[in-house]
Amino acid sequence: MFRRKTAQAPAPSVPVKEGGKGRPTPTRAEAQAAAKARAKGPQDKKAAARLQRERRSEAAAKTREGMRTGDDRYLPARDKGPVRRFVRDYVDARLCMAELLLPLLLLIMVSQAFARAVSNGLWTATIVLVILDTLLLVFRLRRQLARRFAGQVTKGAVGYGILRSMQLRFIRMPKTQVKLGSKLPDRY
Repeated sequence: MFRRKTAQAPAPSVPVKEGGKGRPTPTRAEAQAAAKARAKGPQDKKAAARLQRERRSEAAAKTREGMRTGDDRYLPARDKGPVRRFVRDYVDARLCMAELLLPLLLLIMVSQAFARAVSNGLWTATIVLVILDTLLLVFRLRRQLARRFAGQVTKGAVGYGILRSMQLRFIRMPKTQVKLGSKLPDRY
């Protein structure tokens, strides 16, 4: 009655369900053995370090690609959401004086060696233009945010836009998704 059975009958073949996983569920002993083997990892420490480096490299490459394409899953918290996507596209679609500030300041520094009066005038004009352009950006961006995202939280979006406008276009992350001067769609 309580003896072991010496010969077990073969398990009947179970038809594979449509949309199933295509393999039988492992027994508890098999699952525990597989988990133990995964936890143990490779016996060779160099192989384990190499495997970990490869995994980290693959994850970093995936994250970089997601950041480059603007995929919300891979963006940091400050860049996520439709409001931030709109602000990025809005700033990227226009030419901002603030992004030209660094090249202009380098030009002014070089021109100081030749004509101090000209460089002082360029310095003042550059700062005034950047301030006026930034104020115009703030005014227009607030108006667009109020129109497109009425009732939603847009806190920090204008500051985000100002910071993005000060970065050189080719350095911006996430990368620009719209062309300079393009018209933005109403969906966001």
